[in-house]
Amino acid sequence: MSTADDLLDVVVVGAGFAGLYALHKFREQGLSVRVFEAAPDVGGTWYFNRYPGARCDVESVDYSYSFSDELQQEWTWSEKYAAQSEILDYLNWVADKLDLRRGITFNTRVAAGVLDETTLRWSVTTEDGQSVTARFVVMATGALSAAITPAFDGLATFGGEIFHTAHWPHQGVDFTGKRVAVIGTGSSGIQSIPIFAEQAEHLYVFQRTPNYSIPAGNTALTAEQVAEVKATYSERRRISMRSGGGSPYVGTTKLTFAVSPEERHDAFEKRWQLGGVLYSKTFPDQLTNADANDEARQFWEQKIRAVIDDPQVADLLIPDDHPIGSKRICTDSNYFQTFNRPNVTLISVRRTPIASVDETGINTSTAHVDLDAIVFATGFDALTGSLGKIDIVGRGGERLRDDWAEGPRSYLGLANDGFPNLFVITGPGAPAVLANMVLHAESHVDWIADAIGYLDDRGYAGIEATPDAVENWLAELNRRAATTLFPRANSWYLGANVPGKPRVFMLFIGGFGVYNDICAEVAAAGYQGFDLIKGP
Repeated sequence: MSTADDLLDVVVVGAGFAGLYALHKFREQGLSVRVFEAAPDVGGTWYFNRYPGARCDVESVDYSYSFSDELQQEWTWSEKYAAQSEILDYLNWVADKLDLRRGITFNTRVAAGVLDETTLRWSVTTEDGQSVTARFVVMATGALSAAITPAFDGLATFGGEIFHTAHWPHQGVDFTGKRVAVIGTGSSGIQSIPIFAEQAEHLYVFQRTPNYSIPAGNTALTAEQVAEVKATYSERRRISMRSGGGSPYVGTTKLTFAVSPEERHDAFEKRWQLGGVLYSKTFPDQLTNADANDEARQFWEQKIRAVIDDPQVADLLIPDDHPIGSKRICTDSNYFQTFNRPNVTLISVRRTPIASVDETGINTSTAHVDLDAIVFATGFDALTGSLGKIDIVGRGGERLRDDWAEGPRSYLGLANDGFPNLFVITGPGAPAVLANMVLHAESHVDWIADAIGYLDDRGYAGIEATPDAVENWLAELNRRAATTLFPRANSWYLGANVPGKPRVFMLFIGGFGVYNDICAEVAAAGYQGFDLIKGP
């Protein structure tokens, strides 16, 4: 533990789920901690993403902190899938209950972190000129926090309103009587389009890539359901931490073709009625066997065609370029049915690309669309985007963004060679977005806290991943991905949504429970794959 007044033990960047828990955990450990947050308040992704329909696709009772049974018992979720506003209310409640705000500097964006190789301390500076020194830096910057806006020719000349779903006005937007374009049909587009369609005089949906989406089946939680969850939280969390994705659901062990066609249909139907992203795990071989995947895809396609009136519109909305589940399946409320409305027009930018924007609207290769507003639902520079915006300088003046120029490198998704005492939470090289991000953040923070305690107890000043451990971990990520259908999709898991970004599969695909075991084994072996460094 540091004693100098001007030296912190830990700087945490970000005050979302991960940053808030990191502040609490390190403080409980007796460490001095300061959190920097670019937003005016807590929440991270859930502070900024306020677009209509914003909702989590992990069940609310699971997408919540598990470290405190008091928190679990006191907070009551209202819906199966919580809306953004309720999640933000929850995070504000936790921040107040645990007295976390006094440890956070808001409205402050971190500009740089520079290592002093002699002392192994980090100098962290902010865009407004603040500077602090810390023994450890923890990047809780979020996987989905660096929004992308395509650079269309003429966009600056548009005379109407321009919005991005990731930076939605807090006062809301009313599209009544307006001609509105939504560009993008990923999760944020799929969630918001049905709501925009109810308001707008006419809604034009510009789709580059159709997506698989499953009805959320969202419902209010009954008092009985809430009571059952609270009574069984301990076991629910135990199963979640051992599971593939951080949720308390254990699928069948039978392979797709080990059951009869009738049983197969019934299994898909049951999973469909439950709703949500877990449809991709109806059978354990759905993402490793192309024929098994096609069975799931055909069932999905029949469901979707049944609710779309125009077969040609259905053809455009049904993906044909990637296996189902190899991109994260979206969850929706009447998304596909929205295209039956007379005031909704679907435009495929694969067939008629956007050529430019002018003062009155969008020009495609074949037509001009008159508009009053444009909404970008174009997603994020995922996993690496937020880190790339910070000037992180390690040994020998090496910048993290240069070290990752050919794709992100890490050991366990937690640390990098050349950057001692710098940790990343739920970033590239970890399961990240393939798991429940709240439990994932908790497991990462706990691991980091244990590592700092181990170092302090033994008089070490630093911990640094070895080059061999990083290279071996990258090989492990690729080896595991190659056994699945995931690499067949041009997904943001590979960085394919960002022009010029290297195509590297960025996630550990072996499952959340398996990953937790690996991290625990590394720690139990005295932090195998890390150099532990004595002080100067």
